[in-house]
Amino acid sequence: MVTPVAQRREFASCHRSVHVKTVKMNVRIDPSSLSFNMWKEIPVPFYLSIYFFDIVNPDAILLGEKPQVQERGPYVYREFRHKSNITFNDNDTVSFLEYRSFQFQPDKSHGLESDYIVMPNILVLAAAMMMENKPMSLKLIMTLAFSTLGERAFMNRTVGEIMWGYEDPLIHLINKYLPNMFPFKGKFGLFAELNNSDSGLFTVFTGVKDFSRIHLVDKWNGLSKVNFWHSDQCNMINGTSGQMWAPFMTPETSLEFYSPEACRSMTLIYKESGTFEGIPTYRFVAPSTLFANGSVYPPNQGFCPCLDSGIQNISTCRFNAPLFLSHPHFYNADPMLAEAVLGLHPNQEEHSLFLDVHPVTGIPMNCSVKLQLSLYIKAIKGIGQTAKIQPVVLPLVWFEESGAMEGEPLQTFYTQLVLMPSVLHYAQYVLLALGCVLLLIPIIHQIRSQPRCSGGQTLSRVARLADRACFPKAFLSGEGHPLPRSPDLQVLTAVGLTTLLFAFRTLKKRVNLLSLAAVSTIN
Repeated sequence: MVTPVAQRREFASCHRSVHVKTVKMNVRIDPSSLSFNMWKEIPVPFYLSIYFFDIVNPDAILLGEKPQVQERGPYVYREFRHKSNITFNDNDTVSFLEYRSFQFQPDKSHGLESDYIVMPNILVLAAAMMMENKPMSLKLIMTLAFSTLGERAFMNRTVGEIMWGYEDPLIHLINKYLPNMFPFKGKFGLFAELNNSDSGLFTVFTGVKDFSRIHLVDKWNGLSKVNFWHSDQCNMINGTSGQMWAPFMTPETSLEFYSPEACRSMTLIYKESGTFEGIPTYRFVAPSTLFANGSVYPPNQGFCPCLDSGIQNISTCRFNAPLFLSHPHFYNADPMLAEAVLGLHPNQEEHSLFLDVHPVTGIPMNCSVKLQLSLYIKAIKGIGQTAKIQPVVLPLVWFEESGAMEGEPLQTFYTQLVLMPSVLHYAQYVLLALGCVLLLIPIIHQIRSQPRCSGGQTLSRVARLADRACFPKAFLSGEGHPLPRSPDLQVLTAVGLTTLLFAFRTLKKRVNLLSLAAVSTIN
């Protein structure tokens, strides 16, 4: 005998099975999938917000004093992304290039691209650091060249020049005599290589044949691993391309993705559940070990040589310039880093990164990725432009890449994932109750309309009535039973059965709605 508990478990298992199958069919990367267009053209506006560290005391730094900076910004750019060269391969993967372009947004910015910022001259100070162990004669030649070209340790340039590039005679000189020192030949800018360019050729798994690998990166630029670092673990390309993840997340899930800009894979961990505009989400944040040095977190030893914990040396993937990646204002890093520079105020609310992801579909709802780029500078004996600069990791700029679902896509997502399931949740019980009532009315009426008889006869009639309730066709026709055929009762019974049928169909629709309608209408 099947108990009610077993029936409920069987129904729940069927519910989950249908639900999982439907979601899987519609989040895989396939032209027939309802989420394909959303993967191809993400319907979320992205913004790049730039904050510069304006040097307040450049002359004092040359005399050996502590640097003092003033944060300027944000200078906000709208980021446009689109995938091209989409090629489906035979091994359940798809290859694509994603192009990006940026457009300045004056109304969202605190300043203009024409604003001047005093910053370290990255070319001079980076070249000086590269010459540290070179012969003194070569250093003197470089000092003479710097003086001839009018190069100094600090520069005063516009936001637009720092971002997208400026002409510098030093670039042409270095490329002439040291052709392999810098990868660029023309203008030099911090973000010049990102504008109107792609982030490399990604090859990711589609999930059509093997759903367990959906969105995972198979290769980047034809490589299964990079060679920037000093350990196999650090060189691994793990996770996704950073836009979508596998569905059905739990608090034990972590978000892994490969970042071409950071030249490494990164992992975010679950922090808490919440809601974004009424939509349930999981929030993922950076672990404290993300930029920890090898002495604090041994798996990061491959990213060394390291300085203080909380900053990552990225010189090996940035033309050997002494550049470091960290959280803004050295948040979550060794306090000595922030104390070495006046004007830094690290705090969690302003400087931590997060991703809010809808756990059922793996689609990000809201994200804010914040990182800082710093330059290690110090006096180099033999190169006069570095004077008496004390060793310090000097922040150059920090940036926030943010995006949040909004407008019609957000409203559709909310309607299909939150509002409609709630309505159907209550509607199914109302319909079930109504159907039961409509079925009970004719049964009760028949019982009360029968003449009184002996106890045994009454029990017999009740049993026959119960039997008719279990077999509606016989009950409606009255075959084999001496019951009156009341048209009104037959109508009530038919309506009750129809209502029950509709209630169960509502349950089935509620199972499919979560993945079908939400993903399709966003497209």
